[in-house]
Amino acid sequence: MKYLFTSLFSCLLVASIAQTTIGVQLYTFRTQIPKDVPGMLSTISKMGLREVEGGGTYGLPFNDYKQLLEKNQLKMVSIGADFNKLQTDLPAVIAEAKAFGASYVTCFWIPHTGDDFTLEDVNKAITVFNTAGKVLKENGLSLCYHPHGYEFRPFENGTLFDRLVTELNPQYANFEMDVFWIKHPGQDPVALLKKYPNRFPLMHLKDRKPGTEGNQFGRADVETNVVLGTGDVG
Repeated sequence: MKYLFTSLFSCLLVASIAQTTIGVQLYTFRTQIPKDVPGMLSTISKMGLREVEGGGTYGLPFNDYKQLLEKNQLKMVSIGADFNKLQTDLPAVIAEAKAFGASYVTCFWIPHTGDDFTLEDVNKAITVFNTAGKVLKENGLSLCYHPHGYEFRPFENGTLFDRLVTELNPQYANFEMDVFWIKHPGQDPVALLKKYPNRFPLMHLKDRKPGTEGNQFGRADVETNVVLGTGDVG
């Protein structure tokens, strides 16, 4: 099963995608949820969504938060995991994922100094992801990495991202594509999907305000996010 997580909804999206489950990344509601956790989870459920991506409990006891998810028929299919925690406290990551009933563990950032993302950073990530991914697989979980644009800096005949893909064992680590963060550094999401089929079991669908200047730093103003189908990603 593949999962799409969207933060800016389009009713046309559901009809156009087959064999895919559509959910929402709870970070979308990072301002609203802390103010009213029960209310926002209820709102998400009333939208007809049943799958969510997140992790953490917004300050609630774990069992209380999980009961709210269950009450609203929301399944946590993917949790976020800090890069360093994948190295130093993997048992805790596994325990959290299993407690939520999640299938995926997703890392959203590879630590690096300032804007200087290097081959050394990539090579370290390859080791960490392959090592952690193997253990996660042994525990019935799948590891994904969510690129943010800095991975697309030139390297040899391609990019650092190409090295990351080719060196990560697909049995242990794959990717969550965020179409915004593929477009922003000047890449083509469709071309990347064709280049690396079966490496993106998770996807974030967002759109970008036309005329936005891209970069390879992993930064963008939140105001450049626009309603899906009204921007320049597609």
